[in-house]
Amino acid sequence: MKNWLINHYGFSKRSLNGMLLLLLLIIAATFAPSVYRRYFLSPPTIDPTERQALQQLELADRYAKPTYKSTRNEIEEITARPTVHYQTFDPNLIDEKRWQQFGLSYKQAMSIVNYVKKGGRFYKPEDLKRMYTISPEKYEALLPYVVISTSKPFEKKAMPVYPKKEAVVIDINKADTLELDKIRGIGVSFAKRIIKYRERLGGFYSKEQLFEVFGIDTPKFNEIKDQIKIDVEAIRKLNINTVEFEDLKKHPYLSYKQMNAIIQYRKQHGAYKSIADLNKVLILKPEIIQRMEPYLSF
Repeated sequence: MKNWLINHYGFSKRSLNGMLLLLLLIIAATFAPSVYRRYFLSPPTIDPTERQALQQLELADRYAKPTYKSTRNEIEEITARPTVHYQTFDPNLIDEKRWQQFGLSYKQAMSIVNYVKKGGRFYKPEDLKRMYTISPEKYEALLPYVVISTSKPFEKKAMPVYPKKEAVVIDINKADTLELDKIRGIGVSFAKRIIKYRERLGGFYSKEQLFEVFGIDTPKFNEIKDQIKIDVEAIRKLNINTVEFEDLKKHPYLSYKQMNAIIQYRKQHGAYKSIADLNKVLILKPEIIQRMEPYLSF
């Protein structure tokens, strides 16, 4: 082939050798990079931390892609919202559906409706501004359409007037519920409490004992004390020498241990002759004996 090129093209042998060498160099330059990477370069090692960071970047990129689509949907949703058509209205009369037609959410609408149901009222258009559920922009949009049917405030219901009780003086040891109810400051409830406590005691011997009735304090006592009297002869007494435990335990002034001690002492030492004998029952303090004296007989 070399001779053919020399004979047909007139190349010298030296020129032909130079051309062949140049051709070989061009071929070597073309394939040298790929051969070098394949046979002489080792694959790069990636640190595990770097690998994890790359994976996180890939995941972030993957989930970030729908953002455009999501934002676009939101824009389309906002664009698709119906235009609000305002009409005149009375905020005291419309329901939640009407409020929603004005662009309020269901929660905002129900807040206003519940305000009216619980006794709230709009007396003038500017009262809408008090509703925290209505934004300043929405308030300005609604204000020109507010028409209040009436600005008269609700009438307060008149308090019932009860007839004034006549001044009386009632014996609280003999009176029934109806008679006690005649006392100014004593209603049916207090009358029932007084009688119930009187039955436990056996009767009252002092006006101050009314302080022991639930609900009667100093102001109440001062209100009724001049309207009551006490007949101590009406007190129901207990015979200390014959009374049984079942009857004695009803009395509010004695504890279980004190009642038992009274009966056990009587069984061991015989009948009590006077109130002084109760001092021999060690569990009974002098003030207890003094309180019980009007209710005991010997």
